[in-house]
Amino acid sequence: MSVSDLNTTPPAALVDEEEQAYARALRRDRIAKWLLPVAVVALAIFLWDRVVVWNGIPHYILPGPGLVVETLIADWAMLSSALWVTVKITLMALGVAVIGGVGLAILFTQSRYFEMSFYPFAVILQVTPVVAIAPLIFIYVDSRLAGLLLCAWIVAFFPILSNTTLGLNSTDHNLRDLYKIYGATRWQRLRYLQLPTALPYFLGGLRIAGGLSLIGAVVAEYVAGTGGIGSGLAFRILEAGYRLNIPRMFAALLLIAATGVVIFTAASLLSHALLHKWHESAIKRES
Repeated sequence: MSVSDLNTTPPAALVDEEEQAYARALRRDRIAKWLLPVAVVALAIFLWDRVVVWNGIPHYILPGPGLVVETLIADWAMLSSALWVTVKITLMALGVAVIGGVGLAILFTQSRYFEMSFYPFAVILQVTPVVAIAPLIFIYVDSRLAGLLLCAWIVAFFPILSNTTLGLNSTDHNLRDLYKIYGATRWQRLRYLQLPTALPYFLGGLRIAGGLSLIGAVVAEYVAGTGGIGSGLAFRILEAGYRLNIPRMFAALLLIAATGVVIFTAASLLSHALLHKWHESAIKRES
């Protein structure tokens, strides 16, 4: 568009042009958001299949994607029951981590002395590998389910606690003073000021804890090493490895990865639903 065109073009037409260009850019972004990951995953699966075929790799070393899908369908009855066990432990551990982490974070913000007394124990639980703790847990805890749940909870607990505590302590001090001036009670400050401020931090911790609870459940199943009815995907992977049934191992790993993606997606959707109307991080993502 030349300078003379700009001088003769009405301002309304320029605005319409800019709005149309902006709408086209938004459409491209929406399409690319879904198309690019799908294309990259499809390319990776294609290259995986070609590497297996071109190099003649035996299925007991590296199965092709087609064989993995066939095994997943053939062994679905076994793998689906194991998947449910792992998912149940993961969700239970995540639920307990949310309740305990948020509750303890609120106690920390209400009492500085309480935080100074007990926060080091939370840090110790976080920095100690669950692989080192799990054998002791299964010695002292009689119930296998309780032991698995405790291991997964230990891994998922700290991100909820630390993020929520950070959020509760991140409220604007000017707003805190304003609440005090108007005689707000401690409960009112917590409910109307601190909790809304901490919500984005909590949701960020929830996304992290969701994946960690799955990791904790799988690691705990590895350490427990018990089979039979009620075994999770980790035991099925161990069992398939002992039998050199590598396609079944890959099928179980595929289910674990898919479960992690579903948990992360659910947490992201929850975060979007709660934040997209008012919080800056979600608003920027939409623009």
